[in-house]
Amino acid sequence: MNIQLAKWSIAVFFMLQSVWVYAHPPGLSSMDLSIKADSIDVKVTFALQDIEAFAPMDSDLDAEVTDAERAAAKPSIAKLLAEQLHITIDGNDYSPSEPGQVAYDDQNNVHVQFHYQAAPKQHLLLQSKFLAQLPDGHQQYLTVRDANGKTLNEKMLRKNDDQFKLELVGNISSGHAADHSWLTTFTDFFKLGVEHILTGYDHLLFLFALLAVTHSFWPALKIITFFTIAHSITLACAGLNIIDLPSSFVEPVIAITIIYVALENVIRGDHPKGRQWLTFGFGLIHGFGFASVLREMGISSGETGILMPLLSFNLGIETGQITVAAIVLPIIWWINNNVLIAEKLLKVCSLSVCLMGTYWLLERTVLS
Repeated sequence: MNIQLAKWSIAVFFMLQSVWVYAHPPGLSSMDLSIKADSIDVKVTFALQDIEAFAPMDSDLDAEVTDAERAAAKPSIAKLLAEQLHITIDGNDYSPSEPGQVAYDDQNNVHVQFHYQAAPKQHLLLQSKFLAQLPDGHQQYLTVRDANGKTLNEKMLRKNDDQFKLELVGNISSGHAADHSWLTTFTDFFKLGVEHILTGYDHLLFLFALLAVTHSFWPALKIITFFTIAHSITLACAGLNIIDLPSSFVEPVIAITIIYVALENVIRGDHPKGRQWLTFGFGLIHGFGFASVLREMGISSGETGILMPLLSFNLGIETGQITVAAIVLPIIWWINNNVLIAEKLLKVCSLSVCLMGTYWLLERTVLS
């Protein structure tokens, strides 16, 4: 009975993995709003993959679309975003004073900038209505700054919470936001970190392959600790723009790390030496993968405004990671200490992990 239960558990696990083909689905964007003495500048940044959800075009904006087709889509993108972005200043509705400026970058992001010929004295109301046209779960990080770059407020906008209100105390040049809360920013990015690791199936599969050879608490703790230290280092470096590696390099290498660990499990068995050092080296690469979330939201910068999101996002990742490990490890230890099934299940699971890693590698290179 126990053998059959273990087999079915592993089978269900990898059936689910076969469905989770997109390790990092689109669904993150950002909006920066700068309040000046007599005007407002707004910059919206979103992933290129999300563009089809609210900008109809003749063909899909994927890797095969030409630069000319992307350039031709700019006016429609700017027009639709301008129509869906509602800004009310001191009780009066305003539209952009000129058509939005659209630009693409080499990180597969789209940037749209708007200029409004008015500035709030007391109240500002913003509604990001185009979130309703995006897939469920899409999140948009809003940052409001004054003319000197000082953060007045921040909020994570969602489809069911797409409005933001700002109450100003004093003149914009010397005043401040009445309800600015760092706790809100911390909570939003903490939850984002938890969600990212729980839906970052390539990272979870990598961690599972690393832990699959452990038999007790201490070896597992070393692996988790070294992975945490490594990806925290590169997440911070990428978030602060100290080191910047393109996603086109990072994502395929992450798939390679999964393949390598899985093959090592098959070849070397359940007692590979130095697993924590392997974990540290590969964890550095995964840190750049985690940083892609901040990059997609357009908040990766060397400004002090990145520090709170960076810290809380990383803590969220660690919390989600520890939670998953606490659930999975007792099962792994029970299987590994059962000599009748341990060796066969390790090989079967590792080969399945290897196949999934190979799929992601092909998807991110040949099929991209």
